[in-house]
Amino acid sequence: MRNVLSILLVFMLLLLSACASTGTSSGQSHSSIVSNEVVGNKLPPPDTTSASGAYEGASDYRIGAQDLLEISVFGVQDLDKEVRVNSNGQISLPLIGGVMAGGRTIPELEQDLAGKYASGFLQNPQVSVFVKEYASQRITLEGAIVKPGIYPITGKTTLLQAIALSGGVDDKIADLGGIVLMRQIDGKRMAAVYDLRAVRRGKMEDPQVYGDDIIVVEASGSKSAYRRFIETMPVLGVFGWLF
Repeated sequence: MRNVLSILLVFMLLLLSACASTGTSSGQSHSSIVSNEVVGNKLPPPDTTSASGAYEGASDYRIGAQDLLEISVFGVQDLDKEVRVNSNGQISLPLIGGVMAGGRTIPELEQDLAGKYASGFLQNPQVSVFVKEYASQRITLEGAIVKPGIYPITGKTTLLQAIALSGGVDDKIADLGGIVLMRQIDGKRMAAVYDLRAVRRGKMEDPQVYGDDIIVVEASGSKSAYRRFIETMPVLGVFGWLF
């Protein structure tokens, strides 16, 4: 009887030990998964976009068609005006008429308007230009795509739509699992990695892109700095500091 009890006791101890071991292993596995999931968050809007979602632009932003400009001349309230840039890039203002605004930076347009008002109308005019609505924003696409370049976007645009603007990826060399989306956040460059196949199948978020974003499609087998960044990201679709 004692032998039977001893065997049962040993069996129970072994069973408890196995359960404890299993629990520890499971706990470690869960901890590992959780740590991976909280490495970062979804890529937030860039510094050039306000908390409300309004695009505020970069310092070298070039005015585009359909942008709404607020123009004021110091001390001459009658010349203060809101104007929308037409499809040809022009605006019309009191006294000086039509002016080409499209393609110019804000300081360039301010200088031009001041010069025109000074030509026979005002003495030392001080002209201020504020972009009240950015209808035209720009993103950069580079890497293994059909037509790399800088493209304007209007309204809400996703990663898939942005890539389509450039003619799509180069099917011969593109690494569909190596799509890097970069933007400036809190004064630092951050990025997230996306798998285009998963995005297309709806298994991964198709993120919104913003003005001044940079999208890089890596080439298969490349050994660039972007490749090293891609390989160090433990989870797709979350942001990390770039380089």
